[in-house]
Amino acid sequence: MKEIKELYLKRKIDKTIESLKKNNFEVVLTETLKEARKELFNFIPEGSSISMGGSVTLNMMETLNDFRTDKYMFFERFNQPDWPLTVKVMRESLLSDFLVTGTNAITENGEFMQIDSGGNRTAGMAYGPKNVIIISSVKKIVKDLNEAYERMYYAAPLNSKRLNHRTPCNYSGKCEDCGTNMRMCNFVSIIKNGKRPFGKVKVILINENIGY
Repeated sequence: MKEIKELYLKRKIDKTIESLKKNNFEVVLTETLKEARKELFNFIPEGSSISMGGSVTLNMMETLNDFRTDKYMFFERFNQPDWPLTVKVMRESLLSDFLVTGTNAITENGEFMQIDSGGNRTAGMAYGPKNVIIISSVKKIVKDLNEAYERMYYAAPLNSKRLNHRTPCNYSGKCEDCGTNMRMCNFVSIIKNGKRPFGKVKVILINENIGY
């Protein structure tokens, strides 16, 4: 049974990678977080400006410590003293050389779907930063956009709990379609193709069961 499951997963991954490449994404499959981290910093030249979307996987890779060194110009939005300054940095980060981020779901047809509270990630992935690097576990691969929607609304309450947002889903564990000021799911985006007016969308897949 284990061999059958592994074969099914391999076919699923192979199909997704083939679709992503067909849709003009540059794709690398890695086996571990360590390998993914190495690929990430191979992509980004020293001296580049970097913005970052919130991501459990990126936190596990401990990328923040490197971005904060003098090797890069990092748009630091995580340690600002107040919300207006955080928003200021998020706006400025749309001019970065690289946006490094996760996603909520990847379809076997080679599409990405993500959900945002403030919209900085969905906006940056579509337009602004010169290059986008998406890092994701293969566990986020789903059959189609319908499954992507389901996965997205499964992940939002988990993210609300992680960030300690006072939303109904934090307590119930499921989407309540709330109207609170800290609502997690205000913006949804679908990226169907990697073609951009400048730069590329690079994808680093990790063959491990990590993240939401």
